[in-house]
Amino acid sequence: MQIRPTRFDVGPIVMQQECAVPPRCTADELGAILAETGAEMLLSTLKNLPECIKNKREQSIHGITFAPKVTVTMSWVNWEEQTLEELDQLNRAIGSRIPLRTLWMGKTVKLLDLVDPQKIPVFLALTQEQLIPGTIHFHKESNMLMVRCKNGWAGVKLVMLKKVLSAADFYNGYLHPYFQRESRKNQNVTRFQTHKPETKTKKLSKRA
Repeated sequence: MQIRPTRFDVGPIVMQQECAVPPRCTADELGAILAETGAEMLLSTLKNLPECIKNKREQSIHGITFAPKVTVTMSWVNWEEQTLEELDQLNRAIGSRIPLRTLWMGKTVKLLDLVDPQKIPVFLALTQEQLIPGTIHFHKESNMLMVRCKNGWAGVKLVMLKKVLSAADFYNGYLHPYFQRESRKNQNVTRFQTHKPETKTKKLSKRA
């Protein structure tokens, strides 16, 4: 696009091309695709600059979406509200730069390797307590932590607490029945908790 002074990203378009987004593409993978396509478009524009400028067109004011800055706040998982599909999309969008995170016993846990929803094992017999969002189940056959979300189970292969741990390491070190027996009064030991951001309250000062 052409540059306009004082305003960013609003100039006339001199060349545009649609790019198909591959299934289950991550932000990094899409960035690589767009970088290659963009480089080819830049060379083509420079080779045909007079014609491109002659055929320029103003950007449409319709269909514009605002893209907020990606922050750590976006990475906190809400097990009660977010679906398996939403977690998968969020992870593919920001996970490589800001890993999704949750709370366990008051400590931050980063979810480093989320599993393709199509590859998550199916559970047949579950109690109501096991269906509470945030509940953690270790699936030994696939070495995967299964975490209950709004509409199903999310799969996690690696987590980071003090250090990077496999699903088996996290289970053996923190979720094994031995630890559960020691913490029967605290059911949170087998659940991830949703992070609740603190709300700032204004303090009113009294005047004499």
